[in-house]
Amino acid sequence: NILIYLAAAVIAVPLFKKIGLGSVLGYLVAGIVIGPWGMALITNIDDILHFAEFGVVLLLFLIGLELEPKRLWSMRKSIFGMGGSQVLLSSILILFMALAFGLNLTHAIIVAMSLSLSSTAIALQLLNEKNLMRSRVGNSVFSILLFQDLAVIPMMAIIPLLAVHAVTTGESSLLLNFAKIIGVIIAVVIGGHYLTEP
Repeated sequence: NILIYLAAAVIAVPLFKKIGLGSVLGYLVAGIVIGPWGMALITNIDDILHFAEFGVVLLLFLIGLELEPKRLWSMRKSIFGMGGSQVLLSSILILFMALAFGLNLTHAIIVAMSLSLSSTAIALQLLNEKNLMRSRVGNSVFSILLFQDLAVIPMMAIIPLLAVHAVTTGESSLLLNFAKIIGVIIAVVIGGHYLTEP
């Protein structure tokens, strides 16, 4: 399977870059061609999912290595200003649309939170290809993407609470789950700040 993935990428990506459509579109088309609904060279969807997740983790790790603390500090206003307003306004708009389509409140909130985010991996790849990373537009997009990545943490904490609420278990259980989630987030922040330096 890995050989098929790599062969498809080696053929499609340079071809799409030569045409001027970019590598991201090349990867997508290659995936469609070799996937279960194309030539069916790859049929096990679970394998594809795990391989794709591994690739995204590696890409985000590389992005993290390239981040400079000074640059992040200088962008803090745009990260929380533009990024925060994008996530908040998008979530509210999508929430009302989901409610209008008949979803219940719990499902509508989950859909709104999910669709307010975009793919950092794809967006940053496109910015790099167009040489826009150091431009004003690139900084704005990067700020929004970075806030979206940070917003995933509270969103992931909210989803189990919504599930618990939907099953209508006791209020004490809801508070206990909330306390556990907050405890884990605090442990990660404290551990990351104080334990990684030594």
